[in-house]
Amino acid sequence: MVQGSSYIWSLVQSLRSASFPSKLANYRGYTSRAASNSLRHPSTYSDDEYADVDWDKLGFGLTPTDYMYVMRCSKDDNFKEGRLSRYANIEISPSAGVLNYGQGIYEGTKANRTEDGRVLLFRPDENATRMMHGAERMCMPSPSIQQFVDAVKETVFANKRWIPPPGKGSLYVRPLLVGTGPILGLAPAPEYTFLVYASPVRNYFKEGTAPLNLYIDEEFVRASPGGAGGVKTITNYAPVLKAIARAKDRGFSDVLYLDAVNRKYLEEVSSCNIFIVKGNRISTPAISGTILQGITRKSILEIARDHGYQVEERAIPVDDLGDADEVFCTGTAVGVAPVGSITHRNRRIEFKTEGSLVCKELYSTLVGLQTGRIEDKKGWTVEIH
Repeated sequence: MVQGSSYIWSLVQSLRSASFPSKLANYRGYTSRAASNSLRHPSTYSDDEYADVDWDKLGFGLTPTDYMYVMRCSKDDNFKEGRLSRYANIEISPSAGVLNYGQGIYEGTKANRTEDGRVLLFRPDENATRMMHGAERMCMPSPSIQQFVDAVKETVFANKRWIPPPGKGSLYVRPLLVGTGPILGLAPAPEYTFLVYASPVRNYFKEGTAPLNLYIDEEFVRASPGGAGGVKTITNYAPVLKAIARAKDRGFSDVLYLDAVNRKYLEEVSSCNIFIVKGNRISTPAISGTILQGITRKSILEIARDHGYQVEERAIPVDDLGDADEVFCTGTAVGVAPVGSITHRNRRIEFKTEGSLVCKELYSTLVGLQTGRIEDKKGWTVEIH
């Protein structure tokens, strides 16, 4: 149950009675009803206005926006019609599957404004497909690809005023699928909730666009063969918090993990995939069940091939870092982030971070596609009308 909910139907009625024009009134899907006394002033939904945010000071913290999307189903059913509600806390049983057994997965995607006023999503169908794959692994029903994409579209449109101006950041969109039904014994929850909320963001790391300094922590591993490291389950993230905290206490940006079996092959960073560059060759760890199939990773691989680079997905021994020209990370939150150094067993290995960089070339193309500066001939972007 969502507390303090109010829906677009009421907004449409108040707009009509007050003679405030709004594109929301004509957008499909906004049909839920609630009391209008909790709605903000209708003029805040003008297509020409931004939320009251200092865009120049935007980081990667939570800034609550206006609306979220909610859809529910039982474990033996399919998701049907969802609806928008005001962004608010939710009530949940103390015995919910997600609270007791960690039955939950999430996604992350972004919406960007273009210079000519459009709003673009980047490959949301890939997020939907990955959620379906993760849901199957975690014994959960999942929204269809179309349901997922429509929910993201509606959430972004309803929160359009929170999308930063061009060049000032993005609207980060967080779809969640969690077991909210009560369960005591270890088993799939009887009910599931699909939520989508959003927050304006800019740089993920405190360094901004400065090169990262990573630390290889041999005590901790991120995932093991046969586990759930290859899906975006919530259970993958809390276990790395201690390693991250320890690395940051030592002045590092994040942790680069090695494989759990041999402790010699690169896997990924806590929140992103890793790439190494040597000459015209770009390498990244192969997907083997322990590494998340990043959508930015997948996109960069294709962009690199388009740019004429030799691309390979393989097992990368940690010793290969000593010969690398460049190292960079990729992810929805981080974008493409250059790595200045990696410290392993008290040895600090430094990489090229100035001049003509492969990662900057690839990132420029990626951002160009995401923001409409480069014509999308791949069908990767989805415009929200």
